Amino acid sequence: MEFEIQLTPLALEMFVNIKDKRHQKALSSKIDKLKIEPEKQGRPLTGQLINYRSVRAVGQRYRIIYQVEKDKVVVLVVGVGLRKEGDKGDIYHLLQKLL
Repeated sequence: MEFEIQLTPLALEMFVNIKDKRHQKALSSKIDKLKIEPEKQGRPLTGQLINYRSVRAVGQRYRIIYQVEKDKVVVLVVGVGLRKEGDKGDIYHLLQKLL
């Protein structure tokens, strides 16, 4: 079964703000791969992001945060950004404040 990919306005804004077009292309390809068996990709998150999953992209630097809605056959991408542990710009830190 193939899932439909949807990006939230926040995820789309994060994606568009990535200046390097090569990174955008690699992220787009990785997001597209989530159409097939998204539950088997990435890892489940914990804490405030417990209902979401994260998959690495672009040499492990970027994270794509998504939620699988099985009843709708949809993968909802809620955020795309750099992993900067301990930094206010860290994708996990930003999403915990915004979701």
